[in-house]
Amino acid sequence: MANTDNKDMFASYTEDSIRSLDWREHIRLRPGMYIGKLGDGSSMDDGIYILIKEVVDNCIDEHTMGYGKQVEIKVTEHNVTVRDYGRGIPLGKVVDVVSKINTGAKYDSKAFQKSVGLNGVGTKAVNALSSYFKVQSIREGRTRIAEFERGVLSKEHKEVATSEPNGTMVTFVPDDTVFKNYRYIPEYLETQIWNYCYLNAGLTILFNGTKYISKNGLLDLLKRQTTEEELRYPIIHLRGEDIEVAITHENAYGEEYYSFVNGQHTTQGGTHLAAFREAYVKTIRDFYKKDYDATDIRASICAAVSVRVQEPVFESQTKTKLGSMTVSEGGQSMKAFVLDFLSKHLDDYLHRNPSTADALKKRIEQSERERKELAGIKKLANERAKKANLHNRKLRDCRFHLNDELSGKDKDIQEMKRRETTLFITEGDSASGSITKSRNVENQAVFSLRGKPLNCYGLTKKIVYENEEFNLLQHALNIEEGLDDLRYNNIVIATDADVDGMHIRLLLLTFFLQFFPDLVKNGHVFILETPLFRVRNKQQTIYCYDESEKQAAVKKLGGKPEITRFKGLGEISPDEFGRFIGADMKKDPIILSKDVHIQKLLEYYMGKNTQTRQEFIIGNLRYEKDLIDEETPAEA
Repeated sequence: MANTDNKDMFASYTEDSIRSLDWREHIRLRPGMYIGKLGDGSSMDDGIYILIKEVVDNCIDEHTMGYGKQVEIKVTEHNVTVRDYGRGIPLGKVVDVVSKINTGAKYDSKAFQKSVGLNGVGTKAVNALSSYFKVQSIREGRTRIAEFERGVLSKEHKEVATSEPNGTMVTFVPDDTVFKNYRYIPEYLETQIWNYCYLNAGLTILFNGTKYISKNGLLDLLKRQTTEEELRYPIIHLRGEDIEVAITHENAYGEEYYSFVNGQHTTQGGTHLAAFREAYVKTIRDFYKKDYDATDIRASICAAVSVRVQEPVFESQTKTKLGSMTVSEGGQSMKAFVLDFLSKHLDDYLHRNPSTADALKKRIEQSERERKELAGIKKLANERAKKANLHNRKLRDCRFHLNDELSGKDKDIQEMKRRETTLFITEGDSASGSITKSRNVENQAVFSLRGKPLNCYGLTKKIVYENEEFNLLQHALNIEEGLDDLRYNNIVIATDADVDGMHIRLLLLTFFLQFFPDLVKNGHVFILETPLFRVRNKQQTIYCYDESEKQAAVKKLGGKPEITRFKGLGEISPDEFGRFIGADMKKDPIILSKDVHIQKLLEYYMGKNTQTRQEFIIGNLRYEKDLIDEETPAEA
């Protein structure tokens, strides 16, 4: 039988089996290869933000070349418009530049030696993945417009005269058949825009009418990302040719980095960040003439590093990790370049600022003491965790992980799978059982809590090792030594929609903010949204996430449909649960606004019960209409 099947498969494999896709078909068939994961906008690296980035990158390259000091970005619910004041696309190539693969000006390394987009793919991907795409170029008093639908030219306007200043304007609407139920989160867009400003002195960006401009580059970035009261010494800001760094230390645990290449935010670091971390340790050791442990030197560091590299090589099309080993073709190695800069400029700075040097030394020695105090219990806890990991009933793991090495062909597909890796943290056997049975075993793992975790506010990191559950969670995430080897890109807290569930959420968020705040700051932590109601009749079932959706569903179905109120995750069957954690999963990101002081936030919500907090709770109580109807007599 097997032999017959093989013969049939051989016979069916003919010339007709071979297909050649045009550029548009390939992008739409494999969008992840070009823009990473699709997503719904709840993650800062979702595709809808990459679309904007690809268009703005071209504006930034024009600015870098000395053309155009302002970029205007307007984002409504689903419509995006980007206007720069650069030279404008040559009018005869307006259609080709956005619709012919490997077409662009950046292959001329003299014109764009240190730009971001080098392979002529970016705007073509935006065009192909948009239900509507319009490009307009204005050059020397003349303009031309071309319009597309899903990458297909729908209307090419004739070249006409104009009084508008030079530049390019792109308008697009992401295709909702590709990006389902998507939404733009303003905080993510604002962060994206600020990063452009920090890296491009003199550039003004108008975003929905608000002006963004940075005068001090990476110094402004660290000021925005840190809290002044928590800094151990003033931010060190150093600039050189093709490199800029900003460095300080806080009181938080872990290491926090912001790395950039040619204006591109490399969220996964790369050779430049590895070179910085190594060079920083060597420079500090040489300055103090003491062989401090590298972990003590970098503990609690918050730093930003930006380099400009000729013809950079990234590990994937989304350009989130640099692979280049040199700063220029046939030139100095990245490692030597960064070390030469820090060993001179950081060393000089510390000699000129003895108070900063003294504060930095105290921070390092404090980290050294804390590490030695933890050493004994850390060893015992890790031995316990190692044994538990052999038969870890708390963790149902998946096949792919964020820290897997990319190898062989199809690196873009591997990268896409890594970005989709998710760990659900849930409570109780029934809830974790439903998720485990319905999850995608390729990239979704489940960690099951036993009841409510400990409130760790005000405790030292010693508790992470003393508390078995925290220690196992730390090992499941692989974050003991920082985020470099984080195993899951998305950490999703999945609890019941009741008071106990909310309390568990707060306790877990306290754990992450207290000991691993960079997980939250880097957009890895989410809250899972699951439906509160199921409304159905014999023909249709509608799942509703709030009271208004329930009322709309009842009206739509008419008559007297069956209404089920889900009070816990365990009440949702595995078959039903699958649709809530799949492609249409709804998850709310945990976002820290720029003015949030983490320790004050935790003290307010998780510290001793204060009169102020009691008044806040009483003043913000919400009564759901359905609960009132269920629990209050009709005549009331």
